[in-house]
Amino acid sequence: MDQVLVIDDDPATRALLVRLLAQRTVEVHTADGGRAGLAMADEIGPDVVLLDLRLPDIDGVSVLEALKSRHPDTGVIIMTAFGQVERAVEAIRKGATDFLEKPFGNHDKLRFSVRRALEEVKARRELVRLHQRQSVRGVQALIGESEAIRRLRRVVVQIAVSEARTVLVLGESGTGKELVARALHDESPRRAFPFVEVNCAAISEGLVESELFGHEKGAFTDALKLKKGLMEHADRGTLFLDEIGEMASSCQVKLLRALQEQALRRVGGLRDIKVDVRVVAATNRSLDALVREGRFREDLFYRVSVIPIVVPPLRERREDLLLLARHFLTLAAREAGKTVKGFTPEAERRLLDYPWPGNVRELRNVVERAVILNASGTIDATDVSLTPAAGRDPAPPSTGPASLQTLDAVERAHIRAVLGAVRGNRSAAARILGITRQTLRKKIG
Repeated sequence: MDQVLVIDDDPATRALLVRLLAQRTVEVHTADGGRAGLAMADEIGPDVVLLDLRLPDIDGVSVLEALKSRHPDTGVIIMTAFGQVERAVEAIRKGATDFLEKPFGNHDKLRFSVRRALEEVKARRELVRLHQRQSVRGVQALIGESEAIRRLRRVVVQIAVSEARTVLVLGESGTGKELVARALHDESPRRAFPFVEVNCAAISEGLVESELFGHEKGAFTDALKLKKGLMEHADRGTLFLDEIGEMASSCQVKLLRALQEQALRRVGGLRDIKVDVRVVAATNRSLDALVREGRFREDLFYRVSVIPIVVPPLRERREDLLLLARHFLTLAAREAGKTVKGFTPEAERRLLDYPWPGNVRELRNVVERAVILNASGTIDATDVSLTPAAGRDPAPPSTGPASLQTLDAVERAHIRAVLGAVRGNRSAAARILGITRQTLRKKIG
């Protein structure tokens, strides 16, 4: 949801802008002065700020300079009284994206200015993300200096340049198996061709064959036109099958045949289509156990596990922890448009003392949450919020029946704790919890 902040000392103006701008995809926050506005901006990380130049406590241009310093990616639209165009021009020179004269005679112009500013902010952030992905590729994306990660990088390069058609990436949840798959692609001669990712657990059993292999027109009721499958789209490139252990058994047979013959047949098709694809499969489950349970084909297991790569858990590369944390802090601060200098020694000790059962993914989430909530410019131990479910400061265990709670009760308690930490800001809480604001509203009633 887009975050818009209005900083204006006039209650009528604030109310008008909330009424004009608030909608399903835009949340509008307000502040009645410069200091309150800067504090609110530090709390929510707004996408766009509408800033009045005449404020009772701080000059509007000074507020603008502070906003651009703390949140450089935020778009700022200046609001000024009729006849103060010179001050608005000065604000434009200092980084404002647009200015509007009050009173607002044309509401459509106001909405257009805000919408354009939101689009510009999104475009800038997307360019940053694309630049980051393009500038750090291959094994360089596997960050760390531990022997475990150095060995992983060497293995990835060796396999990437080989003729191996199938690779199995193993590791606990959150260790970075997708990064390994992308590195295998980027370091290989296939790098100029598509990298296609398929989450086998996210596609329903009835659609997995059509998604993976495609279908001919009229193959079934809703097949109104021919559709190429993801394997066909990955021709000459890499097909990444994440969570392959969750693949429907009916699709495993066709996948095995496609791997053996380097050919596929669309659903409803009568001919084979040759493809040149390297398949990288990943799982955090024991395929051996799934084979014994009859849930994964033994012949497919042998086919995909010819060359296995094991991604080490974070606990086996502890010397990489702070390096990763600082990397994630840089990315999160840039994404939030904030300036965060680093971690205090106490915060670093808190990170190092934690077992990280969720591995690198959990570390990234914790650092992102700390950056969002931080207002001091330095991450302290109090900013490093480790959830009770992940092991933070657990209460002493009780063996009595009174200690037992339903899952819903535990979830509500955690949501209340997060809301308390962000002083009731539902948008910030939803981002931290990884849910939409609408879902949060349903859960808290």
